[in-house]
Amino acid sequence: MTTIAVIGAGTMGNGIAHVFAQNGYKVHLVDISQESLDKGTLTIANNLDRLLLKNVITKNEKIKTLENISTYTSLKEGVNGAGLVIEAATENVELKLSIFKELDIHCDENTILATNTSSISITQIAAVTQRADKVIGMHFMNPVPIMKLVEIIRGYNTSDSVTIAVMEISEKLGKIATEVNDYPGFVANRILMPMINEAIETLYNNVAGVSEIDTVMKLGMAHPMGPLQLADFIGLDVCLSILNVMHNGFKNPKYAPCPLLVNMVMAGKTGVKSGEGFYDYSESRKAEKIATQFAQ
Repeated sequence: MTTIAVIGAGTMGNGIAHVFAQNGYKVHLVDISQESLDKGTLTIANNLDRLLLKNVITKNEKIKTLENISTYTSLKEGVNGAGLVIEAATENVELKLSIFKELDIHCDENTILATNTSSISITQIAAVTQRADKVIGMHFMNPVPIMKLVEIIRGYNTSDSVTIAVMEISEKLGKIATEVNDYPGFVANRILMPMINEAIETLYNNVAGVSEIDTVMKLGMAHPMGPLQLADFIGLDVCLSILNVMHNGFKNPKYAPCPLLVNMVMAGKTGVKSGEGFYDYSESRKAEKIATQFAQ
């Protein structure tokens, strides 16, 4: 398995492509938008420059990493020859199902199909293919080049051999692969998102302000980042989507998203990527300025 295809050149997709390419794999980065592909490859180059400045990699390693990446706007051409395809498109059920139907048609019958979904059922995704035993979840953490964990999610029909192969390839990337079963939110987001949602509820109920809530969790619980800052970093729209998946999947009111989160997403205030969430990122990507809406 020397050639990997990554579907989606956004934050997660270009991060996954970066890690595989840096570890010697030939990577086909696929996106319907040439602009997204250009932006994704530029992000990879910039991230490699940071590693170069820190003497983590050499100039030659940067050049080889970029040479390992080819870009495609055609899914059919992009997956040709790939032994593993990792879908990293937007966290939308219908979009993912559509992509996997296409992948099943265009990929070799032995190709493993993985999804980077953070909450959507692997079993549901696998059901639209004719290779449910070869469909698996590979939930990378953001930022992919830095975070060590890969949450490996087995669908109902995922085979042992495919699970072992994906665990092994994750470890070859220098990651720590952890196997979990297929339930809404898996492990990472089943625990994380209710905490983030509760932090938003705490703000919504005027128990404390943005900075105070994040400070309590950072200094009191040794979290490197407060839950509201983390929500901004993940994307409030993504947080809402994951909570909705868990709420629909478990039918348990504890997963119901806070009205404040719903309203912020509807208003387009989705965090770092929109320039404003709980913090104002108009001048810096660091959470240094509280958004006007929440300023005391």
